[in-house]
Amino acid sequence: MTHEPLEMPVQIRHLGRCRYEDTLAQMQEFTAARGPQTADELWFLEHDPVFTQGQAGKPEHLLAPGSIPVVQSNRGGQVTYHGPGQLVVYVLLDLRRRGYGSRALVTRLEQAMIDTLAGFSIGAAARADAPGVYVPFAGGELRKIGSIGLRISRGCSYHGLALNVDMDLNPFSRINPCGLRGMRMTQIAEFDAAATVGAVARDLQHRLLARLGPAATEPGATVVCQNAAVGRV
Repeated sequence: MTHEPLEMPVQIRHLGRCRYEDTLAQMQEFTAARGPQTADELWFLEHDPVFTQGQAGKPEHLLAPGSIPVVQSNRGGQVTYHGPGQLVVYVLLDLRRRGYGSRALVTRLEQAMIDTLAGFSIGAAARADAPGVYVPFAGGELRKIGSIGLRISRGCSYHGLALNVDMDLNPFSRINPCGLRGMRMTQIAEFDAAATVGAVARDLQHRLLARLGPAATEPGATVVCQNAAVGRV
């Protein structure tokens, strides 16, 4: 049975700074409980310092986590780092209703980040062999600035993207980011010292709504949820 595309507002939630474990549980609960008429949601937030290991993550990519906790996640991909100053956006979408699959969603998320980075005069691009967004440096080196990890359950997505804005990048040296040995990371603040997570979030919200498809063209009510459980909104 196919689902016809529906014009349905997207709920936008700005959650502030959250523990990864709490947000993961809320995403799982939301996805398990949603039905055909449930509105899609985008959650904008920052996480406390944490390494997250993807479902098929290899332990050899965790080099020296030290005191930063390592949390097993059910998203795709390998290990990554989340911390203050990094914008995380979780995309809770009914892909059947939107009429495209996970590969198309990855492309749309990558392009939204590329669009936002262009607004900060940063030329970035995606790679066919490794999801995410990369910035070219001298000598042909590519540094990663945006990451993507998703989970699809019953045709609905959760998890999402992480875009480095103005954060401590040192923890990335304790892992092979996303399983890429020797990959160096970069962030918007290296190009625009005035950039803030809030300003980037406002721009990326607009870009995502434009890229995710017809059902996302109208943002609907914006729900401001600062450091509160999603279920209490």
